[in-house]
Amino acid sequence: MLRTLVALLLLANALFFAWTQGWLDPVIGTHGHSGREPHRMQLEQQRERLSILSPQAVTALQQPVCLEFGPFGSDEALRGAKAALERLNLTPAAWQVDSSEQPAVWAVATAKLDSREQLSRREEALKRLKIDYEPLTGKPDEQPSLLLSRHASEAAARAALEARRPLRDLRVLQLQPPQPRHLLRLASANGLLARQITDSRDASKALGTAKTCIAPAASAANGAATAVPAASAASR
Repeated sequence: MLRTLVALLLLANALFFAWTQGWLDPVIGTHGHSGREPHRMQLEQQRERLSILSPQAVTALQQPVCLEFGPFGSDEALRGAKAALERLNLTPAAWQVDSSEQPAVWAVATAKLDSREQLSRREEALKRLKIDYEPLTGKPDEQPSLLLSRHASEAAARAALEARRPLRDLRVLQLQPPQPRHLLRLASANGLLARQITDSRDASKALGTAKTCIAPAASAANGAATAVPAASAASR
């Protein structure tokens, strides 16, 4: 009987030791070593990031402000910005999107030249005629060429080409196709949210730098949707 009792005590001590070392965590689902220093240190926040805010500073951070992000030059970039806001626990009701289209850019340019020598001769000719020009960039397949003027439409570019008709080997060229332009606006954000976005590497990368904007009057009712707990500021 005494031998059995001693064996049970040894078994209990062994189980307790295994529990305190965390060896039984996968089995029982609790952290037996939660009071030990290494685990406690993991739970501590980084002290150098902590700061005490005055009541005035907290009040200022909670004041409503309109934040604007963008412009985003593609639908994919806009989706990434929205996803970043959702990861900050914001809902689509908290933001508005202003979308427009950047017009295409057209140009009057020389034909593609055959050699550097031909390019030099063409530059000298344009200088004698006192016509401004610049090297065509951004289109490797069209170089070397010289760019004489930029225009907001193909019609305007063709009109400019007709005006320069005495010059030979000129053409109309599209430099840039129409592109979407999206602005994402948080009409009733606050300083706490702006700080949260700045401190989040993921949000900063997707959203870019926030700009202060003027909130539309119709958006004032959405203020509660962008509320961020004050605890977010206390941990900074």
